Parts: sequence; structure tokens; C-alpha cells
Amino acid sequence: MVLETLNPMHYNITSLVPDTMPVATVPILILMCFLFLMWNHEETSSIPGPGYRLGIGPLLSHGRFLWMGVGNACNYYNKTYGDFVRVWISGEETFIISK
Repeated sequence: MVLETLNPMHYNITSLVPDTMPVATVPILILMCFLFLMWNHEETSSIPGPGYRLGIGPLLSHGRFLWMGVGNACNYYNKTYGDFVRVWISGEETFIISK
């Protein structure tokens, strides 16, 4: 009797997985693929600067300006991206032009 209960061929594996499992996972997988593509998509801009990254880029650049101050943040972005840089301050796209 013990050997009979341990035999994997004794149970029907399809009865353990509900029929709704594949129906529920397909939309979730499609949504995850769509979000992954949106996360990795970058619009090519002719103006250098930090990436948008679903709104995280503007938050980081605005936070850098608040944390470092305008002068130090401008110097950081100019060293990183060049003399003409696109950043976000208070949610608005801002251009830093320096020489």
C-alpha cells in the first residue's frame, strides 16, 4: 500500500493543474513582455542627457539638482554628457548650455 501511494504513475498529473492556469498566464506573460519592452525602449534624441526610463530619469536629474545645487549638478552633467545637455528640472525638460 505504501509503494502504491509513492508511485507517480498512480496519480493523474493533469488533475492537479487546473484548466484555468494557461488561460490566466497568457495575458500576464503578454503584459510582462510589453512592460519589459517599454522599459528598454529609448527614444533616440540628438541632444545628449540622462535617459527617461519610464519617468525615473527626470526624478533622478531633479533630485541631483536639489542635492548638489545648480552649479555642481551642471558641472557634473557637462563632464558626463558634454557642453549641451538635456535634463529635467521640476518635471520640465531643461537644456544646459555651457562652454
